[in-house]
Amino acid sequence: MSLTPPASPFGDTPDRHDPARDAAADRGDGRISVALVDDQALFRAGIRMLIESQPDLAFAGEAGDGRAGLALIAETRPDVVLMDVRMPVMDGIEATVRALEDAARSGSKAPKIVVLTTFDLDEGAAHALRSGASGFLLKDTQPPFLLAAIRTVHAGNAVIAPGETQALMKHLMGDAPKPQPPAEFGQLTARERDIFLLAARGLSNAEIASTEFLSESTVKTHISRVLAKLGLRDRVQLVIFAYEHGLIA
Repeated sequence: MSLTPPASPFGDTPDRHDPARDAAADRGDGRISVALVDDQALFRAGIRMLIESQPDLAFAGEAGDGRAGLALIAETRPDVVLMDVRMPVMDGIEATVRALEDAARSGSKAPKIVVLTTFDLDEGAAHALRSGASGFLLKDTQPPFLLAAIRTVHAGNAVIAPGETQALMKHLMGDAPKPQPPAEFGQLTARERDIFLLAARGLSNAEIASTEFLSESTVKTHISRVLAKLGLRDRVQLVIFAYEHGLIA
């Protein structure tokens, strides 16, 4: 069965020269390793079969709760983790936070974590994004989109379930007053601010390049500098930052 990845869930459009696959070449066998943490055995079996069907992906292992998931992550050091939100023993939110903290404490590369939820807008998914997850997907996401999401987060971008960005941001922000942007925002150049605002509205690198009359590689460079100056992990954090500080409505 051949699955062609659709447009990236959040940001860039995967192409034949996929940066995720290029980055994966640094691994011994050139594949992106994926771990799965979910308490439903049947769901785990289906996802494992899907991942193992892809030549550029490797299944690192599975766990049925957050605590076992942490042990799995520590043992296998996967590139990407698919993490269920609601699980026994330790839920996916705490497991996400602890996995990222463990990586920071040990100085090792943190895995990209995508949280999975059954509900369209799960409080746990919102909290996990605030805590450093690279995105969230619904558990009934179509296989091509899930595969594209894995490659997208591995390439350094982020994913949000289709159609959920606006609702998610409103849920995250609520009716709380929006503070002024921090001093770090003032460090951005005029060009970087323009690109920041376009990225915060969900435009892909190709779309930003077209709007700003730049090359895609130049846009990627600007995005990297914006994230570094603002101390943000990825584009999900960039969008949250923009909403939190009233930079977009």
